Amino acid sequence: MRKLLLVLLVLLVVLLVVGLAGAGYGVFTVRRSWPKTDGKAQADGLQAEATVIRDSWGVPHVYASSSHDLFFAQGYVHAQDRFWQMEFWRRIGSGRLSEILGDSALGQDRFIHTVGWHRTAAEELKRMDAQDLAALEAYAEGVNAYISTHKKRLGLEFTMLGLTGVKFEPEPWAPLDTISWAKVMAWDLGGNRTAELLRAQIAARLGTSAVAELMPPYPDNYPVIVPHPLTGATLDAVPGAAFDFYALGNGPGIGSNNWVISGERTETGMPLLANDPHLGIQMPSIWYEVGLHCEPVGPDCPYDVTGASFAGVPGVVIGHNAHVAWGVTNVGPDVQDLFVEKINPENPDQYEYEGAWVDMQIVREEITVAGEDDPVVVNVRITRHGPIINDVVGGPEDDWAFGWEPLALSWTALQPGTLVRSILLLDKAGDWDEFRDALSYWDAPSQNFVYADVEGNIGYQAPGRIPIRAAGDGSMPVPGWSGEYEWVDYIPFDDLPRTFNPEEGYVVTANNAVVGPDFPYFITNDWAPGYRARRIVELIEADDSISLADVQAMQGNSNPIYAEDVLPHLLVLPVTNTGRSDREERRLTEALELLRAWDGRADRDSAGAALFEAFRLHLIDLTFGDELGEQLLGKARRSVGVALVNLLEDEDSHWFDDVNTPEVETQDEILLQALEDAADELTETLGRNMDKWRWGELHTAVFNNQSLGQSGIAPIEAIFNRGPVETDGDSGTVNATGYSLSDPYTVQHVPSYRQIVDLDDFTRSVSMHTTGQSGHPYHPHYDDMIDPWRNIEYHPMLWQRVDVEADAEGVLVLRP
Repeated sequence: MRKLLLVLLVLLVVLLVVGLAGAGYGVFTVRRSWPKTDGKAQADGLQAEATVIRDSWGVPHVYASSSHDLFFAQGYVHAQDRFWQMEFWRRIGSGRLSEILGDSALGQDRFIHTVGWHRTAAEELKRMDAQDLAALEAYAEGVNAYISTHKKRLGLEFTMLGLTGVKFEPEPWAPLDTISWAKVMAWDLGGNRTAELLRAQIAARLGTSAVAELMPPYPDNYPVIVPHPLTGATLDAVPGAAFDFYALGNGPGIGSNNWVISGERTETGMPLLANDPHLGIQMPSIWYEVGLHCEPVGPDCPYDVTGASFAGVPGVVIGHNAHVAWGVTNVGPDVQDLFVEKINPENPDQYEYEGAWVDMQIVREEITVAGEDDPVVVNVRITRHGPIINDVVGGPEDDWAFGWEPLALSWTALQPGTLVRSILLLDKAGDWDEFRDALSYWDAPSQNFVYADVEGNIGYQAPGRIPIRAAGDGSMPVPGWSGEYEWVDYIPFDDLPRTFNPEEGYVVTANNAVVGPDFPYFITNDWAPGYRARRIVELIEADDSISLADVQAMQGNSNPIYAEDVLPHLLVLPVTNTGRSDREERRLTEALELLRAWDGRADRDSAGAALFEAFRLHLIDLTFGDELGEQLLGKARRSVGVALVNLLEDEDSHWFDDVNTPEVETQDEILLQALEDAADELTETLGRNMDKWRWGELHTAVFNNQSLGQSGIAPIEAIFNRGPVETDGDSGTVNATGYSLSDPYTVQHVPSYRQIVDLDDFTRSVSMHTTGQSGHPYHPHYDDMIDPWRNIEYHPMLWQRVDVEADAEGVLVLRP
């Protein structure tokens, strides 16, 4: 009954906000949280005046005379534009969403409390260097200066939740909130846990030999990032439900591109650096662009930097300062291992290690749930390898404790780190050595950093805490009781892959293999397949005088390169004498002709792209569905889609036979059947006329607000969400608008921010993220970037103050 009343009340709120808009009340309600961006504002805690100039895209450029005031002002503007996002994110990091969303968020909160991001963050805070802590505290002071003076005007989400009975006063921002969110991002980007469990599931169902075929190693003929670097568990114990504990992450398909091109290959004779990190689609954007400028720049205020930041975190994560530029993609090292623990049958709080029973650490966690009188208690059990994760993932504790063998999670980010120090040092790095020094503190998540400087140098560095194992490679769960598979050390920073002014004249990273198999340390088995890297390298090597416009075209490239590997096997096949009727043969011939005429681009207006994408999905299902079954196939489609390219080279591969029929199906039969099924699917969804099929009708992007935008109540979702909009690209293109192969074709992952830095002249640099700078619905900067983003358009990355002032939309002077 409580939920029904809540829904009715929410609907009433919608009627009030939307229906009364014409009378002015709705306009007032929506606009009351829009921040002041022009004039003067008092901000208690500032040491001197700070100026915030917002340009025509809503990007704030902050000018201050001390580091304290610079980060204070950054916290203030983050809170102005994105405080609900910050509030929501910190509740994710601390496992406190249930306090405002009720029991619908309880499963997620239980898992977060079990993994313990907040516990690690608290320990990290205790060990933090005084200078780094001062930056976090100054930032928090700025956030709190804003929220303390705008308590009833922080965001429409607060207003609507309040009207539905969810009453809470936002707590003051604290350094712990920043660090906890950094752990969330590390979780999203930092491990192979799903691949590890997938290997175990495939091996349990089909035998270990199938793992190598269905999850193949990185191909030898694909690009590696640094070709010349300077330097068996019990599988039945793995619970199927353990796949679900990736709910906090963005799932398979997350990736990024970056590349840097030396002046030897550019039009200007100076480097060009490009970056587009691929993250889950959301509203507002995960990124917030900002310029941070000390006036004057000196020892007491050394920052002069611009680029993309996270709301909730001081500094710039991707961008350039006056000397160097950088971009990041995910390395994806194997920094997570699952250990199968043996529990003492006489005491569920003891586990075996090297022949002895050892007491677990038991941590009592309490979760407050909206509408409930008593907190939910989670007793987290922690072994030497980490927390037992399937206490909350594999089912109710009483059901699994003596039936499942519990899984302990080892993860490098569960150890206190120094990420904040790395970001702050990076923002003021002046050359390659200072850049590398900054990255020596970057522990998790490990990233591919490309580098360029105003002297014309380019480089690459992979930082991060990557374990060295006593045995094994972490590719599947391992026994925890034997001591054989322990982590004994981490790869020393100076031994991690790097290159400086490589002989190729460029560095390309797209989550592909960083190094070849001869590298002395193990990094991972789970590289991205290399499609995007292969295409970017082709485009760079085809032009010896690359311009900034050329790089823009590269970022927008929508050629799925794996189509070049798949289609030759299909397009040569005859359709006659296959047992089909004349009508079916004509339809199949028409489909083949459409693919033969296709230009290979996954553009939104392309009929060929729509047919190819549907064909690929049906080919995966027809080839592997019989052996894997629907449940496992749903988890494995992306991996086996890569394996399929290899299998097509062997026309006698047993995978093409349907084990559920007495006949032996051939590769050719499966290829034609997949095409026929794809044509039937698209005829049903897009109509009979193939020439009118359009990829964009299937492949749309919806930017969902993470909280109320997923309420299931259409009028509310219409307030906070934007889309659908048609997009180019697919999961394997440089313009990587990825979708789930198990839930096609809606976009799930996007190039969340595009940046191109021109080291010859910073004023020519450009950028664009997905939605807009504002987190306030209906604000002019809430969704003004969506169309430019999907059309591969950019805005200037304004650098010089004179240019910022010429494009000023508002000038806000913050006074102590």
